Amino acid sequence: MRKLSLLSVFVVCLFVVPISANATGFRTEFKAYEISVVDNLFVGKNVKAIWTVRYSNEEVPITVVKRKTMEGTEYLVYSKFFEVSYASTASGFGTKEVRRSWSNVPKRISKAVINQEEMKRQRIITPNKVDDEKALGLIASYLPDLINDGYTHLLN
Repeated sequence: MRKLSLLSVFVVCLFVVPISANATGFRTEFKAYEISVVDNLFVGKNVKAIWTVRYSNEEVPITVVKRKTMEGTEYLVYSKFFEVSYASTASGFGTKEVRRSWSNVPKRISKAVINQEEMKRQRIITPNKVDDEKALGLIASYLPDLINDGYTHLLN
């Protein structure tokens, strides 16, 4: 009877205490981030602005490139190991695949890092059009959820 009680307590603890682990240990919260404008850079006529997003000082920052398209504005999020696009269009603001002509990371590597189910959930984050400040805040807030648990160390 005592073994049954210990086993039931153990099972309850497994469901009550959720623990998410990744390659660097426990998944950290990505609530703090720093966004910086990249100045004095010749970017061509299609690129409107570039920013960096940094979650910690230990890792290379994520680059966000703003491009105007026929549908609206796209914010391309680049890293050495993944890339994703957030688009602000008439239907709202959310994720989409990076155009092949704008892609820098091999698709198989990016797909290993990006959680495809979460990518589908973030197709429309908000139905409203957003300005740069709001878009960057949404990107910095929602991007960590897109990264598979084994790769969150790329952000911190």
